[in-house]
This record gives sequence, structure tokens and C-alpha cells, in this order.
Amino acid sequence: MEEKEMKEKKETRSVVNHYEPGSNCQVFNGNNYGCVFAMPGANVTQQVPPQPSQHPSQQPSAEAENNEPQPSSQANHEPNEELFHFIHPSVDEDQEWAIHREVKRLVKRNGVQEICLYLKQMATEKKVLLPQMPSVAYAELVRMGMPCGEGFNESTFRKYYVNK
Repeated sequence: MEEKEMKEKKETRSVVNHYEPGSNCQVFNGNNYGCVFAMPGANVTQQVPPQPSQHPSQQPSAEAENNEPQPSSQANHEPNEELFHFIHPSVDEDQEWAIHREVKRLVKRNGVQEICLYLKQMATEKKVLLPQMPSVAYAELVRMGMPCGEGFNESTFRKYYVNK
């Protein structure tokens, strides 16, 4: 008898796919209780766990709801993106992606002289540790988005590159 009462208390949600059978469409229904995938013409019933009744004084505060963990700075990059290779070893993990994005903006928006000058300044601030070989630095900056056309070739870069 208790089982019957419990079944009656459970709330259910129904997801119906109204697309034509035989089509290649799928219906996705996401909510707080999980996700449902339904093939065309399928009927799906989803059980919802009962919500505990809370006294108004026991309701979670807005502050408690906002105390969810903040996404790390890693969330602001492409999923398969590789971190800038010359980040200084003393830099904290939380700052690595910020420096990565800074270098990325630098090489996309500035000329070779400005890039080299700013990299030198970043090295002085111990944000980056520049390699001795200009060709290695050039290859990495091209990977980060620096153009490699006229005015951005390796010989021009070598002329302005200072790693000290």
C-alpha cells in the first residue's frame, strides 16, 4: 500500500516528439531533472523526484545560490587551444590563460616592433620567459595568430626581437 502512495506522489513529465517518424530529427528536452533524447515518433515519460517542502525561513538565500563555484579562467578559451608556450614558470595557474589571451590580442592587433617591445616588457614583469632563439619565438607567435605576410616575416622579427 505504501508503494502505491509513493507512486502517486511522484510527479511525471511527458515528452512527446511531434516530428514525423522516419525523419532524422531528435528532440532534446533538458531540465533540472536530466536530459531526454527521443527519436521521431517516440513518447518518453520522465519521473521527477519529489521536492522537499521547506519552511520559508529555510529557503536558500540569494547569496547562497550565487555562491556556486565561478568558472575558471580556462573557460574563456577554445576547447582544443594550446596554452602559450613561453609563460613564465612563476606565474600562477589562474593567470596563465589571462597571459595567453593578452599575447593573442597583442599579436593580432600590433606590428612587429610593438610586439617585440611589449614581449620585452612582459619578460621584465616575469609574465613570460622568452627563448634565446628568435626563430622559436617567431614560430610560437605565428601559432598564436601573428600574421606572417609582408612586414611580419621572420627577418623583420629577428631585427626587433630582444630576449633580455
